[in-house]
Amino acid sequence: MAETKQTEMEAAGRQTTQDEQLLETPRLDEFTHTDTWRVFRIMGEFVEGFDDLATVTRGVAIFGSARTPTDNPFYAAARETAALLAKAGFSVITGGGPGIMEAANRGAFEAAGVSIGCNIELPFEQAPNPYQTRSLTFKYFFVRKTMFVKYSNAFVIFPGGFGTLDELFEALTLIQTRKINNFPVILFGTEFWAGMLGWLEEAILKSKYIAAEDRNLLHLTDSPSEVVEIVHRSQDALSKTSPGPYDI
Repeated sequence: MAETKQTEMEAAGRQTTQDEQLLETPRLDEFTHTDTWRVFRIMGEFVEGFDDLATVTRGVAIFGSARTPTDNPFYAAARETAALLAKAGFSVITGGGPGIMEAANRGAFEAAGVSIGCNIELPFEQAPNPYQTRSLTFKYFFVRKTMFVKYSNAFVIFPGGFGTLDELFEALTLIQTRKINNFPVILFGTEFWAGMLGWLEEAILKSKYIAAEDRNLLHLTDSPSEVVEIVHRSQDALSKTSPGPYDI
């Protein structure tokens, strides 16, 4: 039983998350008591997220490692980037935790801008950083990821680990398959990302697993001000190509 497993895990020192319970293989004797009703909890998270973020029309999501210390140059760069974006009228959206997320929220907060944190329930308790003007907490990763994509006009990717790479490649996949508009995906840190970009070009592109235009979806920079310029250019281009209210 799922409750038995949860009790065992609590005794071992940690609780199961809603994602973990959702993705666990169902047992025939408990399906009607778990997954069916969990749909309503998921629906509630979507409704709450859409309601809380409904007014965000110029969002930029900033991703990067939660393990980045405050004295790291990338922390300072993320803070500066977010401040410049906030001053330019963009809302900064992060995962709401420490490291790069904190730096970005902090930059937007200190610039008196909109600083949004989309926090996630984790077994090891990710505490929200204190630099958020709007804070949401999600139990399900896929609901949270939908909010990032729906309310962002660009993704800025600072150095990070698996979670950062997950957000990066999900955005690229959605753009490549035309599930979302082609918004900028900006890699910050040329030296850090050089190896991955070389592998994409030498292994993936040469093998024709992606096309040249797919590789060109990625922007690369070491400049906070250039991030803002790229986002601005994208917004200008989108405003020229988007249909007016009577053109649909």
